[in-house]
Amino acid sequence: MNESAPVVPLLEARHLRKQFAASGAAWENSERRTQAVDDVSLEILRGETFGIVGESGCGKTTLARMLLRLIEPDAGEIRFDGEDWLAAKGARMRQLRRRMQMVFQDPMASLDPRMRVEAIVGEPLEIHEPQLGGDELRSRTAAALETVGLSPDALRRYPHEFSGGQRQRIGIARALILKPDLIVADEPVSALDVSIAAQILELLERLRREFSLTLLLISHSLPVVAQLASRVGVMQAGRFVETGAAARVLSSPQHPYTQTLLAAVPRLPA
Repeated sequence: MNESAPVVPLLEARHLRKQFAASGAAWENSERRTQAVDDVSLEILRGETFGIVGESGCGKTTLARMLLRLIEPDAGEIRFDGEDWLAAKGARMRQLRRRMQMVFQDPMASLDPRMRVEAIVGEPLEIHEPQLGGDELRSRTAAALETVGLSPDALRRYPHEFSGGQRQRIGIARALILKPDLIVADEPVSALDVSIAAQILELLERLRREFSLTLLLISHSLPVVAQLASRVGVMQAGRFVETGAAARVLSSPQHPYTQTLLAAVPRLPA
């Protein structure tokens, strides 16, 4: 009887570390360093939602940017679909990069106010598929907007003409247009009202199912992450202090820091 082949994670990281120069007064020692990410390892399986949760400054955004190679780690390994991602250069790096996209925290700051939505959403296609004609580019851009619930008349408008939730939908359409395997959503609802945030989370979950996406969801809120994530990693001071199934971590947190995060969640009186 043949044994089944081992499951290869879509994204795998081992012992990632990243330091930055510590900011301080001019007369202080400029050689001081702060450890933003400290020996972090993780595996994200194809098709799952993995959540990273922790307070501001814990290193979760730095970790996400390293996983996408928007910044380079000081040490460690990253493999994407079994391939050494840190070793990829030139054309191979561009081929792999189009398979992973990011949705940012602040939809207004991440959208160029001088560009129309058509140019913003279509820009990844112009970079990665420069041979596309104008009609095909416009058609695919309109289709991406329709997928996230925006009509084609959005194409000619500017970001400031939309609400916060609509701007985040534009950011998601931009991330989706290359049909990536992985989307990293960094605090995608923290700038939105609760009701709008719920709609965006529902949209991300629908897109994950519809397009067989793998989703890395980053948030300071454990309940937000637990709505979508199958597994979570709780991050404190650059390290994972607890990882496990989202339902288990939410219902029976083991680490004192995880317990503190849950205790801080506001609850309505009975």
